[in-house]
Amino acid sequence: MSDWTKRIQDELRESARVKESFSAELLARIAQFAEAGAAALKNNRKMVLFGNGGSAADAQHIAAELVVRLHRNRPGLAAISLGTNVSVLTAAANDLGFENVFARQIESLVSPGDILVALSTSGNSANILRGVEAGRARGASLVGMTGETGGHLAAKVDLLINIPSRNAQRIQEAHITIGHIVCSLIEEICFPAPRS
Repeated sequence: MSDWTKRIQDELRESARVKESFSAELLARIAQFAEAGAAALKNNRKMVLFGNGGSAADAQHIAAELVVRLHRNRPGLAAISLGTNVSVLTAAANDLGFENVFARQIESLVSPGDILVALSTSGNSANILRGVEAGRARGASLVGMTGETGGHLAAKVDLLINIPSRNAQRIQEAHITIGHIVCSLIEEICFPAPRS
């Protein structure tokens, strides 16, 4: 069997390099995302996340960390991933077209003051763009998690978290890392540790 350790080390180094290359401005925007998310959740609003493929899995993962917990035993926080209800997804795709599978759910579930988080490595998927447009119409605060350019999504969101890479694998790895960091900060803001 071939020795793959050099390839594995190269992949790990590249993943780390992307994350270590975040600018001060991007770090500030990640902090802003956490602060806005915590403010909305403390005000009885919710975080709604959505994406396609691996980004759908990341959206689901982040929502689970908020609803259940990341580090602390604490009350649940209101978060929903729009890629998890197969009946809704297939009905919307069949009746309204795949480009509307998220927009229809957002029309039904999102309220003013909610945080809507669109995850897309390219920022160009039609169903993501329509979902964000529906969120804008519903009065949500819009966050886009994308790759380097942000694609068409960049001009449609209030806050862009664009990873400095064009490699979908590296972008998604960074998205879930940011998701964990944001969830950790939200927990700390919403449920501060008691002072000793």
